[in-house]
Amino acid sequence: MAKDAFLVGLIGSGIGPSLSPALHEREAGRQGLRCVYRLIDIDRLGVPPEAVGDLVRAARDLGFDGLNITHPCKQLVLAHLDELAPQAEALGAVNTVVFDDAGRARGHNTDVTGFAASFARGLPDAPLDRIVQLGAGGAGAAAAHAVLTLGAGRVTVVDALAERAAALAGRLNAHFGPGRADHVPADALPGPLSGADGIVHATPTGMAAHPGLPLPAGLLHPGLWVAEVVYRPLETELLRTARALGCATLDGGGMAAFQAADAFRLFTGREPDAVRMLADITGLAGAVTAPE
Repeated sequence: MAKDAFLVGLIGSGIGPSLSPALHEREAGRQGLRCVYRLIDIDRLGVPPEAVGDLVRAARDLGFDGLNITHPCKQLVLAHLDELAPQAEALGAVNTVVFDDAGRARGHNTDVTGFAASFARGLPDAPLDRIVQLGAGGAGAAAAHAVLTLGAGRVTVVDALAERAAALAGRLNAHFGPGRADHVPADALPGPLSGADGIVHATPTGMAAHPGLPLPAGLLHPGLWVAEVVYRPLETELLRTARALGCATLDGGGMAAFQAADAFRLFTGREPDAVRMLADITGLAGAVTAPE
């Protein structure tokens, strides 16, 4: 008999505003399934990100079917899994863990497919010759893989941690071929931005708990497109500023919806309605952020 009830959760920091519970539980309900989705916030638990391994083991022992993993645990969780799907291994980051019947934990990454689907839908004609990406963490790795898979010529990675930017650029070149990625320190950002086609923003700046701009507003110019991974709020200060300058923009709602749809498929074995989930996230996030 096919399973019709699922217990899943999300491990991360400051995840109280997450829309993942509503997304998964709504889609499950529409498919005649029962889904309980729990938030496992390391801030509320008072544990460091390095405790992700203990939390994954506890979830497995408690009978969870799977977990989503978010900032700042997407890379730290790697060492605590039994196996990795090829894409997660290539990215060096996991955002979805599925427990099999034997209790083995397999790591996946649906961020890359989620960002690729959102970008192709929202910025279908965007030029992709030269891209600057802000952020080299788990979401950044996924976004960079996505745009290179979509045909980007070159991605320049910028991160507050120079060694992390260098490591991501190295992995991208190893996977996609030499010269497809490079990195520069944050203070050298004006150079690559002046000739870029677009910006992918993949840092926490702009989230409700981290307001502000991830770069000086004066570096934006109308020739750029700007794609965001942050979805709470849907309209970040970066998108608002870029749109006022005439830039084409893409909010983070699509990535959140499409990665959730891919994770739902992994958790349940059922085919989700990704467009319906996108409508859910747009309505949920918009309803929350409209008064602000």
